[in-house]
Amino acid sequence: MDLGIRGKWAIVCAGSRGLGRGCAEALAANGVNLVLNGLDPARLERTAREIREASGVEVVPVAADITTQEGRAAVLAVRPDPDILVNNAGGPPPGDFRQWTEEDWIAAIRANMLSAIEMIRAVVDPMMARGFGRIVNITSSAVKAPIPELGLSNGARSGLTGFVAGLARAVAGRGVTINNILPGRFATDRLEANIRFHAARSGRDPAALRRELEERIPAGRFGTPREFGELCAFLCSVQAGYIVGQNILIDGGAYPGTF
Repeated sequence: MDLGIRGKWAIVCAGSRGLGRGCAEALAANGVNLVLNGLDPARLERTAREIREASGVEVVPVAADITTQEGRAAVLAVRPDPDILVNNAGGPPPGDFRQWTEEDWIAAIRANMLSAIEMIRAVVDPMMARGFGRIVNITSSAVKAPIPELGLSNGARSGLTGFVAGLARAVAGRGVTINNILPGRFATDRLEANIRFHAARSGRDPAALRRELEERIPAGRFGTPREFGELCAFLCSVQAGYIVGQNILIDGGAYPGTF
């Protein structure tokens, strides 16, 4: 399927690895040029080179912390008027809410709510003026089914979800769609960190815990960044113009509810 986005420009935040990289690769495979953001300059340059060589699109790496005002400014200085924005940022660590301070909560909200809102604020008006824009926020399945030890993420990402629900309807008539993707368990560094956290807390073998988690998923496995990226690319397509303000769960069937 031709997604109709060849030659457009996308900003992909936290795109040097994991789910962000999956989105960047899928967009590039469909001819989208990239402003690729990440924290680790060496990894970012390597990812940019690999995507460029595989797809032939332009890839501009910007090593910056997207959760800071300075980092966002550095990314937007390269492309202030992208056609596509993929918001993504690493989630806060797991833990017991009794141990979290006010500063911990503010940091989580800044990273997983406010940074995405600020990026949207910067690009949405030019998108509406051109009559086309696609914004995809990578949130979490915890928005639908909260995970107790990820309370910081549960709260911050749910706040972003509520904000998007209102804004998405306000801009849809101008050709701009905003949607959220809610990943379940994917084979990423963050998942491995969570497995190690649980294994250390329970005294279990990480490999055994990993197998048990996979067996709980109806699909029988963890997801891959590549298949996550393909969903993101479709939401950025011209065909997805009637998908507005949705929270799309991609979790291998782990969530047991009807709605």
